[in-house]
Amino acid sequence: MLLADDAVAEVIKRALGESRVFRNREALSCDYIPNKLPHREEYIKRLAELLSPLFRGEKPSNVLIYGLTGTGKTAVVKYVVRRFTEYAKKAGIDTFKFAYVNCRNEDTNYRVLLKIGTDLGVRIPFTGLSVAELHNRLRDYVDSRRVVVSVVLDEVDFLVKKVGDDLLYRLTRINEELSQSNVSIVGITNDVKFIETLDPRVKSSLGEVELVFPPYDAIQLADILRERAALAFREGSLEEGVIEYCASAAAKEHGDARRALDLLRLAGEIAEREGASRVSVEHAKRAREEIEVNAAAEVVRTLPHHGKLVLLSLAAMGGFAESTGSLYLVYRRVCEGLMIEPLTQRRISDIVSELDMLGVLMSRVVSRGRYGKTREVSLGVDPAIVIKVLSSDTKLGEYVKLLKVGGIR
Repeated sequence: MLLADDAVAEVIKRALGESRVFRNREALSCDYIPNKLPHREEYIKRLAELLSPLFRGEKPSNVLIYGLTGTGKTAVVKYVVRRFTEYAKKAGIDTFKFAYVNCRNEDTNYRVLLKIGTDLGVRIPFTGLSVAELHNRLRDYVDSRRVVVSVVLDEVDFLVKKVGDDLLYRLTRINEELSQSNVSIVGITNDVKFIETLDPRVKSSLGEVELVFPPYDAIQLADILRERAALAFREGSLEEGVIEYCASAAAKEHGDARRALDLLRLAGEIAEREGASRVSVEHAKRAREEIEVNAAAEVVRTLPHHGKLVLLSLAAMGGFAESTGSLYLVYRRVCEGLMIEPLTQRRISDIVSELDMLGVLMSRVVSRGRYGKTREVSLGVDPAIVIKVLSSDTKLGEYVKLLKVGGIR
């Protein structure tokens, strides 16, 4: 057995050496924008047409792009932005500028405006200004440059859910305050009902043109993976069937290209860790198991407190409850052990429904004949995963460590 220092040295040595599997690992990153985006040519052309007035110094329509996660929305927008920027630089055109903001990372109005200012080259302090003052500085700077600014707000729904649509109102109305420049908005969202949540004044301005990106099917995902694999892997390092397996697995998850790329990348990393020279379907299967475990763990980790208690109670019952009533009895005992006030049975029934929608548990109504109907509840993840995740929870950890699965009835 290797000592800890020897094990670390071995990992470092392997990391410094040349990979037998990968040629360019970054090509499988979700942030990597290749020169070709298979099966999104139609949307690339449409978005380019919508933004083309930028080259004439005119304001394009505001665009709102919908689609599930992993349908290529961000990749298409970044691809078009890159091509526009490259062409303008070569041709000496300076009629427009782009600003890109990921609203999940920049999740306050101040940080969004700060990121826009940074992309445009405005010198702004990190703190110390009001949002109104920061808005005014950006407005004055843009107007003095006599350009059209196209602002891309990725995951814009995340910002609105957190802080409201006041900033969107400001940005969609900013052209009324400009005399020599213009601002257009490209919004990207995973929420198809997002527009319905906005103030009517924002809704009419932001959604001038809407694009909807459909999910990829298994064949399309396989084409995408082949393009990326040719860049990412060494020749001959992928066994037959690996790409098809990854594409098929991701197609079942709503056609998510990110999922497919993550699966292929992790399969390669597993093969690399084992010192294999080729990535097999077995490596891909293990990668899928690892991703599913990590995804389930993340969902459990981010649940509200009583949601965690419901899962803990169900895990303590071995992962199955013959009725919400029996689950509630165990939940009450868990609350007693933690010395906290339990919620009502009706509220716990609502939480079960919420967790069912998240996929971490499953419930179904079954008939008991003359005894009526009841709702069976079972965990959608391994009880051991629930116990492991909650063992590291700051509020539940010590209690969970004392609890044995199946020890409460």
